[in-house]
Amino acid sequence: MAQPTPQQAIDIQRQDWNRVAAGWEKWDRFFDGQMAFLNHRLVADARLRAGLRVLDLGSGTGYPALLAAQTVGTGGSVLGIDLAEHMLDAARRKASSLKLPNISFQTGDVTSLSVESATFDAVISRFCLMFLPEIPKSVAEIARVLKPGAWLSAAVWSAPEKNAYLTIPLAVVKQFIELPPPDPTAPGIFRLAKPGDLAKMLQDVGLDSIAEEEFLAEVHLPSGDEYYESLMDIAAPIQNVFARLSDQQKTEARRRIIDSVNHYRTGNDIALPIAVRIVAARKPR
Repeated sequence: MAQPTPQQAIDIQRQDWNRVAAGWEKWDRFFDGQMAFLNHRLVADARLRAGLRVLDLGSGTGYPALLAAQTVGTGGSVLGIDLAEHMLDAARRKASSLKLPNISFQTGDVTSLSVESATFDAVISRFCLMFLPEIPKSVAEIARVLKPGAWLSAAVWSAPEKNAYLTIPLAVVKQFIELPPPDPTAPGIFRLAKPGDLAKMLQDVGLDSIAEEEFLAEVHLPSGDEYYESLMDIAAPIQNVFARLSDQQKTEARRRIIDSVNHYRTGNDIALPIAVRIVAARKPR
């Protein structure tokens, strides 16, 4: 089967993430708590402080853009960009409830940013870059819009074998149907999992002071049922795979997924490992 063109890939992703926007808003409080450490790390690595102008790529329902807006204060501003308008609607509602007048959101393609060069004091991005069909082109855009001396901080998923939180459903689905091996050059969850991949792209567009770290953590849930429900509500790629199963297979897959997750129970909750690759870089002065 031929790979979709970059524009086709973007259109598919826009449809996918708009479809799960309600799920993200439903589970917002839970995932905000689970990923708070990562939002703070991205804000820190981008050297955010009061008064800065910040761009958040792949804002989804608002993180880490909302934390960035709180950090830069009323003297600064944050622009969040995402493909999915329905996700950004949720982000706008949260910004309103938090009374953050210094943040705005707009739909857009990270591969071609509709902003002037050398505009932003920092760029941040959480779990966005690996889904882009043309990552080097997108990285060049990031370098273009950064001011001299400004920082990028980005988080992408690390190796599959260290991310049981993400891989358990796929391992179970493979017990029912054959899944082709992922194309290492195609958009996907683990597209930038290999050490040095993103760092090399940043170096190639002229950024320096590059730092990369694999950050290990856990997602904590009270039960396997809650894991299954939350992931199926928010994970567009996994929804797409599950759509290939029959109703009977889906029922059995759900049981097997919950059984697998319960193996990670420690005391009163379930602790599922995750590994995140965090990369920071600066535009030379």
